[in-house]
Amino acid sequence: MTAETQEIPSQDAGAKRSAKRSVRTGKRYRTGRAAKHYDAIVIGSGIGGLCTAALLAKAGKKVCVLEQHYTAGGYTHSYENAGYEWDVGVHYIGEVHKRWSILRRIFDVISDGQIKWAAMNKCYDRIILGDETFNFVAGKDNFIAGLVQHFPEEETAIRDYVALLQAVSSKVPLFFAGQALPFGIAKLYSKLRPRLFPAYFFQTTRAVLETFTKNEKLIGVLTGQWGDYGLPPSESSFLMHAMVAKHYLAGAAYPVGGSWAIAEGIIPVIQAAGGEVFTYAGVEQVLVTAGRAVGVRLNNGDEILADQVVSNTGYWPTVNKLLPEAVKAKFAADKMTIPLSSAHLCLYAGFKGDAKTLGLDSTNLWIYPNADHDSNVKKAKASNNNEFPLIYISFPSTKDPKWDENYPNKSTVEIVTTGSLEQFMAWTGTQWSKRGDNYEAMKQEISERLLEILYKHRPQLRDALDFSELSTPLSTQWFQWNEVGEIYGLDHTPARFKQTKLHPQTPIKNLFLTGSDVVTAGVGGALMGGVMAATRMLGWRGYKIGRLLNARPR
Repeated sequence: MTAETQEIPSQDAGAKRSAKRSVRTGKRYRTGRAAKHYDAIVIGSGIGGLCTAALLAKAGKKVCVLEQHYTAGGYTHSYENAGYEWDVGVHYIGEVHKRWSILRRIFDVISDGQIKWAAMNKCYDRIILGDETFNFVAGKDNFIAGLVQHFPEEETAIRDYVALLQAVSSKVPLFFAGQALPFGIAKLYSKLRPRLFPAYFFQTTRAVLETFTKNEKLIGVLTGQWGDYGLPPSESSFLMHAMVAKHYLAGAAYPVGGSWAIAEGIIPVIQAAGGEVFTYAGVEQVLVTAGRAVGVRLNNGDEILADQVVSNTGYWPTVNKLLPEAVKAKFAADKMTIPLSSAHLCLYAGFKGDAKTLGLDSTNLWIYPNADHDSNVKKAKASNNNEFPLIYISFPSTKDPKWDENYPNKSTVEIVTTGSLEQFMAWTGTQWSKRGDNYEAMKQEISERLLEILYKHRPQLRDALDFSELSTPLSTQWFQWNEVGEIYGLDHTPARFKQTKLHPQTPIKNLFLTGSDVVTAGVGGALMGGVMAATRMLGWRGYKIGRLLNARPR
């Protein structure tokens, strides 16, 4: 997600940094700067694309990453305006502060250990249902104890629920193992999965939780992070819910220096193998010759060739926007019926005063009208004037230990809620930053509603507001190049995990997919998608990735 008024840097801003801090990463593309041929081209510099590129580089491949935005990183990039800086998607990440975790090992490998992590408060998430508050505290025993304090009669259900989260987590690597196998074998494996895994892997979150408890408030609390995958309990896959809930049981962390430090840490690994990450490098089409991907054509007409091409833009953007009409038919038999995920609104706000002065900490707030998430979503879809079904508030300036060094006496807040492209249909097809007064008025009205919710929970911020700007689904569509402003790719329904078609390999030889649509949403899911794609692209040499990731943690 990216705010509407991001400032476009000058023509030579990518070539050198100014004296002040710059959070833009990547090298600005110009004709002649890229080689004519690479071992691989990656379209899109989100974490899935960067992970794939870095792992290929570790295997000795020369990789070209092409990003249409003015900075690399996708949802891991940072946005700056009016002397403030915000993350646009890395609000918190679980497990990376634990040196033994697989996610930490992957990040260490693809950045040569250059990405550093700072643990958040022990209370990483606070679930607010109406006027009631429930804290999620790091550590399995702390998590259980906090819930039992509110629901003493449900202790057995709570303990059984946490045990199931751990059971699911232990089986997840095997569940997604097919993504690293050749497509034909993987398709067969996917068909066998319903026989190999328990039924709850293919059920909705609500259906599974109701086997533990009939307490609607407890179900509302346990699903209080549903915004992390975009669907309320009766629609979401329990598998996806369980992966997210388990992901944060040990707490959460944030990249030191800000979310842009992720791309900054990975890009040198790609460059060390002779590759590059280019910005302002929008791809018009994948070049296909005799059923084989051989390179790409950029929006300016330049053509760059490669032995392999991998798209990090998502399944549907790849098919609908990047493939020549002559080869789209190859995907006809593979047509996906999984809907696209939710869009969102995000208010980026800057405040005068540091965290201590303003009384802020790093705990995320999840705010709901009540415990009935399914009903709240239905009401919001019926009318945009109804209560927001979900409000997520993050305090990024409190999570980065280097914040005060870079931005003294300032603080930032992000307020996120659900949205849809339909809300802004009147401006579909218009140019970013040139959508007119009516559009700005609508954004202002939504911004004021969101700020009032913030002030209800943090009243001390009301007189400290210095800047705010709302991002809409049109912003996401413009900068992230997706279909309808969706933020999680294909929706995480049970049907998504029953299908047999999503895989790094595509029907076009030497054309691959990476990122969240290959595995799941979120930084961790997209990162694992990057691992799976690189493994398939290397073929029998993919064992090198396993050796890298199994090396002793630093």
